Amino acid sequence: MTRYVFITGGVVSSLGKGLASAALGALLQARGYKVRLRKLDPYLNIDPGTMNPLQHGEVYVTDDGAETDLDLGHYERFTGVPAGRGDNITAGRIYRDILTGERRGDYLGRTIQVIPHVTDAIKQFILADSDGVDFMLCEIGGTVGDIESLPFLEAIRQLGRELGRERALFIHLTLVPHLASSGESKTKPTQHSVKELRSIGIQPDILLCRCDRPLPESERAKIALFCNVPEEAVIQALDADVIYDVPNAYHREGLDAALLRCLGIAGAPEPDLSRWQAVVESIRAPEGEVAIAVVGKYMGMQDAYKSLVEALTHGGAANRVSVRLHWLDAEDFEAEEESAVQVLDSIHGILVPGGFGKRGMEGKIAVAALARQRGIPYFGICLGMQMSVLEVARNLAGEDDAISSEFGEDAKGTMLIGPLHKLRANGGEPAQAEDLGGTMRLGAYEAELAQGSRVAQIYGETRISERHRHRWEVDAHYCDMLERHGLRISGWSREGLLPEVVEIAGHPWYIGVQYHPELKSRPFAPHPLFVSFVQAAVQQARLV
Repeated sequence: MTRYVFITGGVVSSLGKGLASAALGALLQARGYKVRLRKLDPYLNIDPGTMNPLQHGEVYVTDDGAETDLDLGHYERFTGVPAGRGDNITAGRIYRDILTGERRGDYLGRTIQVIPHVTDAIKQFILADSDGVDFMLCEIGGTVGDIESLPFLEAIRQLGRELGRERALFIHLTLVPHLASSGESKTKPTQHSVKELRSIGIQPDILLCRCDRPLPESERAKIALFCNVPEEAVIQALDADVIYDVPNAYHREGLDAALLRCLGIAGAPEPDLSRWQAVVESIRAPEGEVAIAVVGKYMGMQDAYKSLVEALTHGGAANRVSVRLHWLDAEDFEAEEESAVQVLDSIHGILVPGGFGKRGMEGKIAVAALARQRGIPYFGICLGMQMSVLEVARNLAGEDDAISSEFGEDAKGTMLIGPLHKLRANGGEPAQAEDLGGTMRLGAYEAELAQGSRVAQIYGETRISERHRHRWEVDAHYCDMLERHGLRISGWSREGLLPEVVEIAGHPWYIGVQYHPELKSRPFAPHPLFVSFVQAAVQQARLV
């Protein structure tokens, strides 16, 4: 029997519902239950794929090629359960599917309404593919009180009634701010948020109260009284210095026990949290430190690189070191900002991540050149790999005008990097058509690594599967030229048409990959490329 846990948020956005959901899933797993997590986003975009990373953060890509909310990254990292297209939906997709059906005549001329048609579609999404799952955790995006959230809240209200008390539970995450001027923690925002939730028919069973200091018992009792929940169901969610300590913290506060009690589940085994304690200890007690420069274009929103940051943390923990990140804007290197270049003097590794659009490209090329010339470990991901290809073509192969088609339609020069559909004209898998940009390679694809290459040694195998998200590829016609000048193509797509990995022999560590390895890194299974990259940075630190 599948039980459904609905997680909502109130007072303000960005309280961490995704992290709370993931941590709760990890706790239930530690008790031996099988869990699955889903995210329901009220915005009207079809998916996050075209949303600005500076506003929305990273787009997380699943094996089956879904472009999803970044919270699905939390879900996978904390539970290890692969997410898919059926685990993230937006209001835009709901309305699109309903209206497409209406145009086909599926509704036989009936009036299409929010209730029951939209709410029924939401309920169908929540209930789908739940066989064999003990707990389905459903996070509702947005903040209670937002008008766009109402159909989703109404849908879970109906489900609560239909499923019954033994199969449905509501957790509400709120903020308990502390006013320095009065020295008090204020419960009124939580009271108002719960009042708003109750006004639409949902009585929360558990309150998860975000706070930056311990919640006094008197305030906990006050919240319980005015929000109509037992005191033991008012759980403080203190800020954590290490996010992987959140399952431990929630267990200490009694969240999992409160959940089982509310659902009438007795005799559940105690959770085994030893591995969470071990990973937290490895992060909190490093034996050294390395400095990694991340040279990108979305520096105003570090959530744009959320999976990247976590993968570097995992790589650091595997090497028993902390990773200190320096966020550098690629455009500073285009302008030859002396301060940006000087930072590299104390850097032990450079990572150039993915991105879309020509802004900052020349800066990334300049950084790739500096890493190659100075012998600094270099990790290029997606666009970062492509810019390293252009750098070698320009500075070593004499192709001074080497460019990517992403520079723009009017760009003139030797097009080393072009649209996916043109590069696949000679065969292979059909390109996936997209409304924006013509083509996209999304999701997991296999690649073949060259025997004896550094990347094959790192993986310990020659056939790999990694997740992709890009529209442009390195043109294989130029690979012989690149290899003659020292850039080895050490990984190819399964059909042998598309370069997947490049590396430079004799360099301390210089690897570029077309895919996004950060999406598959986990705290208990750090990605081998990040482990090796941080290890190279540790060796570099001894030389600086």
